[in-house]
Amino acid sequence: MRYLHTMVRVEDLQQSLHFYCDLLGLTEVSRLENEKGRFTLVYLAAPADSEEAKTTKSPLLELTYNWDPESYEGGRNFGHLAYQVDNIYQFCQKLMDNGVVINRPPRDGHMAFVRSPDNISIELLQAGESLAPEEPWASMENTGEW
Repeated sequence: MRYLHTMVRVEDLQQSLHFYCDLLGLTEVSRLENEKGRFTLVYLAAPADSEEAKTTKSPLLELTYNWDPESYEGGRNFGHLAYQVDNIYQFCQKLMDNGVVINRPPRDGHMAFVRSPDNISIELLQAGESLAPEEPWASMENTGEW
């Protein structure tokens, strides 16, 4: 058995690509437009996984965009996606500077949670050892759900 991908339905493909690629730093590996089925599949990979993803097709995040308008509530979503980052404080600051709410700040220098434009919970984990607690993160309260 081998992990292949996680699929997330998105309402606005461009907004989601901005979030996942421009802000989180994922790379588009492939795309499938299906006229008959009226959907687009976009496969994304983390930079460290991009080369492996091109040859083995895993691990990937599949964004599914249905061309006909549809609203996806919590029941069509799931727990969370998780990505490891080199410096959780710098990464969270970049997201905040671009209008992303840090729902669970990295108070412990190890873990944070944010939400995508489609309300998918995303866990960010510090690579290696946890960073020493520092402000403003150490005293920042949780916001909303994560």
